[in-house]
Amino acid sequence: MSEYEEFGGFSPSGVCKRFGTWLGAVKKAGLASALEQRCPTKRRLFENLKEVWIKLGRQPNQREMKKPLSEHSATPYVRRFGTWSAALAEFVHLMKSGGLESLSEENESIAGLREHRTGRAVSAGLRLIVMRRDNFKCRLCGQSPATDPQVSLEVDHIKAWSEGGETELDNLQTLCCRCNAGKGNRGGKGGREK
Repeated sequence: MSEYEEFGGFSPSGVCKRFGTWLGAVKKAGLASALEQRCPTKRRLFENLKEVWIKLGRQPNQREMKKPLSEHSATPYVRRFGTWSAALAEFVHLMKSGGLESLSEENESIAGLREHRTGRAVSAGLRLIVMRRDNFKCRLCGQSPATDPQVSLEVDHIKAWSEGGETELDNLQTLCCRCNAGKGNRGGKGGREK
């Protein structure tokens, strides 16, 4: 989508509205196979991660995921799992529960990719709209920088972006740093996901 935004003739959000999702537009254009090459299957990503982990003798960090050490950069991991740490968590869980053999490549397709109409980052304009709507107060505890200069506010996804939540007004809320840190990635009212 970011490549299309740079070189395309229309707004990516307009394309998403027309076809439902960015992935829907890609499929309709007959480019799904090209996208599958750019977005390897979960099994291929995890096989690569396992090889890098063994070569290093420890968990790799995001910056180390590059050639010649790694076939894939961290980008396809973030694209598929939402964040690098979410990819690592799922990999560790899979290795503890059944290993890579439990992943069937035949059952996996481009449909396994997270479909989002919006990017994860909250623009400055949308951030202001959300905070203004919430009266510049934390929706959980009610604290505000107006009454306590120590309070710092953040805009949070109510349903985590990594869980399919969109970066839209209805899915955003104002939280103080303390409440947002206490939320975790649990979704609902209260949780750490900016």
